[in-house]
Amino acid sequence: MNPSNKTSMEPGRPKRGVPEGLWMRCPGCKATLFRKEVETRHMVCPECQYHFYMPACDRIRQLLDPDSFEEWFTDLRPRDPLGFKDRVPYAERIQAEQAKTGMADAAVVGRGYIRGRPVVLGITDFAFMAGSMGSVVGEKLTRAAEEARRLMLPLIFVSGSGGGARMQEGILSLMQMAKVSAALGQYDEAGGLYISILTNPTMGGVAASFALQGDMTLAEPGAMIGFAGSRTIKQTIRLELPEGFQTSEFFLQHGFVDRIVPRVHLRTEVARIIDYCEH
Repeated sequence: MNPSNKTSMEPGRPKRGVPEGLWMRCPGCKATLFRKEVETRHMVCPECQYHFYMPACDRIRQLLDPDSFEEWFTDLRPRDPLGFKDRVPYAERIQAEQAKTGMADAAVVGRGYIRGRPVVLGITDFAFMAGSMGSVVGEKLTRAAEEARRLMLPLIFVSGSGGGARMQEGILSLMQMAKVSAALGQYDEAGGLYISILTNPTMGGVAASFALQGDMTLAEPGAMIGFAGSRTIKQTIRLELPEGFQTSEFFLQHGFVDRIVPRVHLRTEVARIIDYCEH
């Protein structure tokens, strides 16, 4: 036997291969991408500029000055007021989501700085039950708006909700739409600046309430925005829908979005808007 071949034929020796997770596939252009390169670009495809999902913790780092974020209302925890059970009891589902994401619920709020400018920031994260709006999410966003009014600071909400109102909390979840909207109305009457940032996806009760109530509404490229899904709408009205009618580009064309801002420019653009509105 050739000695040079002996080592490769030894039983039990693991085969060398590409480490798992080193590469990723882009849903937009189908290119195979080096994960670290995508991460350095704020989770944006270098080939077609597709914007991947970004968790709340990474959005905080991308938007705010380093180590400037002070999280608020961390003691708020979701309950199971209806004793809801489907395939998995709601109480167990909450625990599983908390373990998976490291978050208490789908929203994170607090105070931070964008290029030295103090702001109040709220983010809904798709990873926690599709970013659906339960009682805790609504309460956190409401309190954030109230604190922004008290401190007279610009308010920024970044919406990443594909779940709308959380069905496991029934009417208590639906009430959050009105509660957050009322707090935003009081903030507006006090002269506050509310910047809404729409990401992929922004759907359901979130889109029908606070997400589209901004003084300035920005959206990331290619974000899916709307109330119901396209299939549901098509089956209801029985008409062909315009191409891409639930994208941020379509919303910009029809006046629902003020500007589409690539993620890499978002921090600078928000700071520019704050400076313009404060002078």
